[in-house]
Parts: sequence; C-alpha cells; structure tokens
Amino acid sequence: MSTEEYRKEQQFIHELYARLDHLREEARTAVRAALGDNGTGFQARLERDVLVAEQSGLLAAFDAGENGLCFGRLEFRDGRDHHIGRIGIREDDEERTPLVVDWRAEVARPFYLATGHEPMGLRRRRHISTKGREVTALHDEILDLNDTTRTGHEGHDADEVLLAALGAARTGRMNDIVRTIQAEQDRIIRAPHHGVLVVEGGPGTGKTAVALHRAAYLLYAHREQLARRAVLIVGPNPAFLGYIGEVLPSLGETGVLLATPGELFPGVHATGTETPEAAEIKGRATMADVLARVLRDRQTVPPTHAPLEIDHDGYGTLLLDRDMAEDARWDARSTGLPHNLARPRFAFRVIDALTDQLAERLGADPFGGPNLLDRSDITQMRKEIAASSRVHAAIDELWPVLTPQALVSAFLAEPDGYLPDGEAEFVRREGGPWTEADVPLLDEAAELLGHDDTAERAAAERERRERIAYAQGVLDVAYASRTYEFEDVESEVLGAHDIIDAERFAERQEEADHRSAAERAAADRTWAFGHVIVDEAQELSAMAWRLLMRRIPTRSMTLVGDPAQTGDAASCGSWREILGPYVGDRFDHVRLGVNYRTPAEIMEVAAAVRRAEDPDFRPPRSVRSTGVPPWERVTDDLPGEVAAAVRRERPAEGRLAVIAPAPHHPALTAALPDAAHGPDPDLTRPVVLLEPRQAKGLEFDTVIVADPDAIRSGGPHGVNDLYVALTRATQRLGVVRVTG
Repeated sequence: MSTEEYRKEQQFIHELYARLDHLREEARTAVRAALGDNGTGFQARLERDVLVAEQSGLLAAFDAGENGLCFGRLEFRDGRDHHIGRIGIREDDEERTPLVVDWRAEVARPFYLATGHEPMGLRRRRHISTKGREVTALHDEILDLNDTTRTGHEGHDADEVLLAALGAARTGRMNDIVRTIQAEQDRIIRAPHHGVLVVEGGPGTGKTAVALHRAAYLLYAHREQLARRAVLIVGPNPAFLGYIGEVLPSLGETGVLLATPGELFPGVHATGTETPEAAEIKGRATMADVLARVLRDRQTVPPTHAPLEIDHDGYGTLLLDRDMAEDARWDARSTGLPHNLARPRFAFRVIDALTDQLAERLGADPFGGPNLLDRSDITQMRKEIAASSRVHAAIDELWPVLTPQALVSAFLAEPDGYLPDGEAEFVRREGGPWTEADVPLLDEAAELLGHDDTAERAAAERERRERIAYAQGVLDVAYASRTYEFEDVESEVLGAHDIIDAERFAERQEEADHRSAAERAAADRTWAFGHVIVDEAQELSAMAWRLLMRRIPTRSMTLVGDPAQTGDAASCGSWREILGPYVGDRFDHVRLGVNYRTPAEIMEVAAAVRRAEDPDFRPPRSVRSTGVPPWERVTDDLPGEVAAAVRRERPAEGRLAVIAPAPHHPALTAALPDAAHGPDPDLTRPVVLLEPRQAKGLEFDTVIVADPDAIRSGGPHGVNDLYVALTRATQRLGVVRVTG
C-alpha cells in the first residue's frame, strides 16, 4: 500500500503516538516528582496522593488505549474532518485542538449512524486498520454521491470492516466493538441513563458488548456524577468476568466494579455449590418473609412459669418474667427499627422493669405508706442494674445481638417449620462454604438486623479526642518555644496557636480515604451506585433482585439478557415479573435482532432445538455464512471421541471449547490434559473444558458439544442450556452423542 492517502494517515498515526508518548512521559514525571517529595504535612501528603492517583489514572488510560488508538476519520461536506479513537487526545497548543476525538463524543456519532440516505453532513467515512503503530488498511465509504473525488480505498461492501472483525480468530478475551458499533447498538449505548432499560437479544447479538460500551459512554457523559457513585456490572460467573475484563480498560475506563451475584455481600465470597432444588427454594421472594419469621423467633420471652432468675449482688435475686419481657419486646418492635438497632430499646425497658421491681422490694413501707426511696436512690439502682453483667446476659438470651451469617446459618441448620412440607431437607446444611444462593439471604438478613455502630462511633470519638489532645500539646509546645525576646512585649509575630485551634489542627492530620469509588463500594453493603448493569439478567432469582435493587435506589439500570437462554431454576421469568415489584411497567424494552457471532449454518441447528419445544420460536438473523455445516458423531467412548475431535478441529489460531455436562468432566479432563478447566478456567488457553452454564456470554472459534442429550435432560431448563452450548461458535461446531 503506497498511495498518498496511506502515507498521510501513516504520518498522522506516528504523530499521534508521539503525542501519546509525550503525555505518558509527562504523567510519569509528575508521579516520580510527587513520590520523591519529602513534604510531611497533611496538605502536602494530600496533594501528593491526589496527583499520583490522577496521573496513574491517565497512565492506565493511555496504556489501555495504546492498541488501535485511532480507527476512523470523518470528512464533512463543510470541510471539517475529525479522526476518531478510543480516547481523546489534544495537541499542546493554546486552543487544545483535538488530535483524535473520543468515540463517545457527540461529533463522533456519524461514524456509527450515517448512511447514504442520511449522511449527517458527511461526504466520506474512513475506517483505519492498524497493527501496533502501523497502518495496515484503509476502507472508505462515500456518503455524498455528488462528490466525485476518489482515493482508491473505496470498498465494494459497506460491511467489509464488520465482517473482517467477526471472522478474526478469538483470543479468549472479549474485544471491544468500538470500530464496528452498528446503528441499533449505538442508540442503546447512548440512551439516557435514568430509569430501567432492558436490552433483549438472542445469541451473538452483541448484548454484552453493548452493555459494556454503554458503561463506558455513561462514564464519559456523566463523569462527575458516576465517578462519585461508581458503576456496578454484574456478570453470571468468574469466567465471564475474566472474559470481559479487558473491554472497559481498552476504552480508557478502569473505575468500574465487576462482580458476580455471589460477590455482592462484602466479606463473603461464595464458593460452595448448590443443588437446583435448594437454589430454587432460596431464590423465592417468600424467603424474605421466612427470614423475618426466623428473626422474630429469636426475640424470645421466658416461659410463663419459669421467669429468668438474675442474681444481683447484695440485693438478692431479681425475676425477669414473661409479662415484663413481652412488654419490652412489644415496645422494641413498635419502633420499626431493625433488630440490632431496636435492642437498646428492649434493654432499657427490661432495666426499667427490674429497677421498679428492686425499688418496690427495698423501699416498701411495712405499714403501707409511700415508697421510702427518693429519686436519687432509684437512679443509683438503675445504674447498678444497667452495669450488671448478669442482667446483660439475660437480655442477650432474650434479644441477642445477631449477625447476618448467624441468622442465615440458624435457618439452614433448622429449616423445619419455615418451609412447605418436604422442602426443608433440600436446604438443610450445617457449616460449609456459602453458596451464591445464600448471598441474597445474607443481604436480606442484614436489612432485618441493621448494624448498631454505637461502639464504633464511641471508639471514633475517643480517637478524635485523643488527636485533639495531642494537637493541643503540639500547639502548647509551639507557644512555649517562642523566643524570649518577645516575652515582655506584645508580639506582632503570629504563632500556630494564633491562627488555628487544636480541633482544626487535629482534623488536618487525619488520613483521607484515597480508595476509588469502586473500591469503597465493594466494601460497603449500603453503597448506592450511580448505575447498575446486569448481564444474563434473566438468570437472577427474586431474592437476588431484592439485593440488587437496594444497591440502586434511583433505579438507573441496564438489564441485558435473553429468556430463551434461561438456565437457572430460581429465575423469575418475564421482565414484567422481574421488574413489576420495583418499577411497575415503567421500563424501556428494546430487542437486538441481528446475530453477528453465529454463522447461519450453526444457528439453524441451534434454532431447531428450541423449535422442538416452541414451534413459534424465531432466532436472531445471522449476518454471515461460512459454508461449513456442523458435524455430528455417535460413540460409546465419549472421552476418546472428543479427544480425537479436538486434535482434528483445533484451529491454528483462535480458541476451541468443549462443552459438556458436569458428570463427564473428570473423564474429559483426563482425556484432554492440556485443556483449561475448573470454576474459573483460563480462557486464553487454546482448549478449554466448560459446563453449559459456564459458557454463557462466551464465544470460541470452534465448539464441540459433548452428550447433548444429557445437557437437555440435565435440569428444568435443559433445552435452554443446550441452545446456549450450540451457539458459542464463530466458525465451526461439532456434536458428539453417546450411543444408547
């Protein structure tokens, strides 16, 4: 390629990367200078930390956007032209002239939306392909048919760039689609971020990519708001999060929290497995009422004929009977506060009742006169009772301080009486790791219990007063050290104590929290996010939705999914069933109907599986055909046949996945020693072994589905699981059945 147009673009790319290198070195120099600063004052430390954080963020964006930094150019009929790229970079002049415009900027929209029918002011749209810092190809689209100028790079097929990207070998990591965003995708990406947007689409329609680019766009368009509150992206499993993990950094965004549903309760990482029956039971919305009943049963009172006996030193035995405890319990419950926050009210009422009992005993007039104790005597008795460890032990027995883990564990150990007949055995468990289905229960328990931070606030106040006392000592020393020359005259020299008091001085010494919003959000169960994106949203249970809705009180959400791919027994069903309890029918619903991943030959086989149960099923339309039909083998040696197929089908470039039911994995792991496998497999390996649920949202060049009949019969939504498995391939599909 030696044309003048190519030479000009290559020169521009070199200039652009030179500017990028200069900006990168400026950021590194600033970081080195800040870290080498010996300033020890609070303000100096704060300025250093802020500078390091800002420049480190720039470095991360520069490094992430390095590959394919510029991928397009817009030439307008009015003479303007703009290069389009992953991140915006400006020249070092007074006007800060853009060298390359961020793809999210409004001026970049014609790159994705302009057509010959609606050119949006363009005369030409250019796609620039690069490898490293070298231009490898140009592809021009003429949008103004009256313009007769030609460059020699005009393409015969407007979809040439898209099809080339779709046919490229997979790497085990999702690539961004910033070069190939289609018009229907762009409209979803840039939709207003208020309210709930449901994006539905079949396999290969780009739902996940659209959701991730929407996150990047929202962070660009609403930077100040979302940088403070952060964006949460929820994915179905660790393998999926690893697969999509490089997309947002490649677009210059690193401040997003990615998590699975099992990671949304701080301090708990769900690693246990669950039976489908137990997951379905735990996912029901009625579990909220079950846990409330479990909690109320922990708010006990003594039996009618067996009051609690409390030995009170020097005064004999106090009796805490049922009536006293019921009065205290009613009073505590009437506050409407969560259990742990209502406990002080219960304790106060018990202490008051025991104080009245003791006062009546000690102050009774033997001749029936008034009580012989005065107010100060009763106040002193109340203090003594309130300080009694035996009294507090009795209160703990009737109204204990509980953690979410303790409450849920108590239910799982003894579920009888809380579930319909025959279901208790499915969820009964003592000990063991938490499961993903447990996490919403823990979150519900946390809401019911509340967190009494009285002791923490008291400790923080003590620490604050200690800092103030220390600061006062420093100021006193500073005052005492003033030179003797001013001892007998009124000094005009201001000292530290003249311009700041001890409290403000102490505040300046406090260490600021320099964690990112995403880092702080990950550690705070009560954090309210600015926007939440849920991928494979159709899989979540009713209890999981209760958890998520607590994280987003503004209901600013993007939900991505496909009911035809639902596999979880605890899933809610339709979007209306999912969202009705929270927003009614006030949500927008859009559907992506074009399949960019799956060739038509493979999609025909997958669609036939769904049509066997639903004759009216209509799959998304595939945009390409490879001419390679899927193959099928029948065998009585599944591991051997699959291993032979892997050797035969393994692509020279790209990735191959074997998707099989869990019972086959031990034998297949032995037959495929080089394959990545396990709960969080390395998807960048050439061959990976997955269960059908693990394959959700992923794509591979070649897929071999092992024992499809077992997948189909493996659960209540087995047909959907098989549909998912059959639609993961971008090039070739093979099916290995088992005889008999």
